[in-house]
Amino acid sequence: MATSPLMSLVRVHLPRSLLLEWVPRASHLQSPIFSLQTSYKREMGTMKIEPITVCHLVALPYPGRGHINPMMNLCKQLSSKNPQLFITFVVTEEWRGFIESNPKPENIRLATIPNVIPSEHGRAKDFAAFVEAVWTKLEAPVEQLMDGLEQPVTAIVADTFLVWALRIGNRRNIPVASLWTQSPTMFSVLHHFELFKENGHFALDVSERGDEIVEYIPGVSTTCIADLPAIFFTDDPKVLHKAIEGISEAEKAKYLLFTSVYELDPQVFEALKAKFVFPIYPIGPSIPHFELSKTLPTNQNDIDYLHWLDSQPKKSVLYISMGSFLSVSKSQMDEIVAGVKSSGVRVFWVARVDACELRDFVGDLGLVVPWCDQLRVLCHDSIGGFWSHCGWNSTLEAVYAGLPILTFPIFWDQIPNGKQIVEDWRIGYRVKKKAGVELLVSSEEIGEIVKKFMDVESEGGKDLRERAKQLQEICRGAIANGGSSDRNLDAFIKDISQGYNCH
Repeated sequence: MATSPLMSLVRVHLPRSLLLEWVPRASHLQSPIFSLQTSYKREMGTMKIEPITVCHLVALPYPGRGHINPMMNLCKQLSSKNPQLFITFVVTEEWRGFIESNPKPENIRLATIPNVIPSEHGRAKDFAAFVEAVWTKLEAPVEQLMDGLEQPVTAIVADTFLVWALRIGNRRNIPVASLWTQSPTMFSVLHHFELFKENGHFALDVSERGDEIVEYIPGVSTTCIADLPAIFFTDDPKVLHKAIEGISEAEKAKYLLFTSVYELDPQVFEALKAKFVFPIYPIGPSIPHFELSKTLPTNQNDIDYLHWLDSQPKKSVLYISMGSFLSVSKSQMDEIVAGVKSSGVRVFWVARVDACELRDFVGDLGLVVPWCDQLRVLCHDSIGGFWSHCGWNSTLEAVYAGLPILTFPIFWDQIPNGKQIVEDWRIGYRVKKKAGVELLVSSEEIGEIVKKFMDVESEGGKDLRERAKQLQEICRGAIANGGSSDRNLDAFIKDISQGYNCH
């Protein structure tokens, strides 16, 4: 039987006996969005032809590791739940080079736009200029890309900070779901920013008034000024104003998605649900937990560090990672290295730079690598704790792994995340005793806190790990069949599938 060009435009319903013969011959059709379904009217003896209506989602992540990863993880979750959903994942040419080798389902396709923004390698040097470029340079090429898509777009999922995505959706009459990749607390803090002004808590010197209490943000637990986002206290307010704009524009979206778990922040979610008229779906944790059981490492470097972990006693190793964006000063890093070494604790250290020098300092006490499969390492039995910069994705991975956290926030949302870890969830200790203030933490202080943190037999150590296990159960329960995040993913798919072949 010859294959007609009509097959790219219609769905053909054949009797099952013919369908079984015909499917192998149609295997050259590349797109996963086309399928054959059986519907045969015996009394008429005719073949029924109807137009294809495919559910096509366009994903627009903010161009940064902490945003692209959770967006891709969300897309993989959606794909797993519904293989007939077709997803176009839009990134710059630079970012395509970073992620195109990563495995992904056939129904997720990368689409690229030119490198019209500063390189990922230098964005931390002038963060404000990078944010401005994201705000002003990406809309036109994305619009042009969407003009060239063959399959009509059903819905857009866009990072909350890509405010222009809402304009694109409005012009094309396409519903937009806004994806928030930071903590729910951070969203509420920015959304209620005017309350800080009303209470005289904005444009102040954190070193003088950092201990003052804030207890008027809906759904957010009592905090102090020093534990607010660092961007509140910078000399250049441009980035803060952009963030507030993104939060404000999110009210125009059709849906609001969170990469977090409802049960980790129920008060914040209830406060937001009372304020917004559209659906709010916590669908997290948007981390690659679903890949742990699917894939085994084949890269020799991965195999080597996993073998090293296999040789260590249970809960004896401190995992250290400072994140993928910002880093600490050289003087502070020197104190960290000396303090960790003096503690005598085993370490697994991820260092993007100066790995060789760090290996010399660590010696036989640990392993230093430039990169690793973080979630797989955190879930290893030998890991007893996580020294973290408190980025939200890393925080969720620690919760999923059931680990306590030594908090060392550097910037932006990491500071309130650190506070939540230590004071609200009570699953960690602070390395920096005073957040929001640039003070050098000495190697002596670091050595003591590391020893205390990794003492799994002490009462404090047992309490930390018991609470971490409780949060782990909450987190994993949310993504289990029938859990809160599982139900929210189903509800979101149902919402965007109305009238389309997504079932």
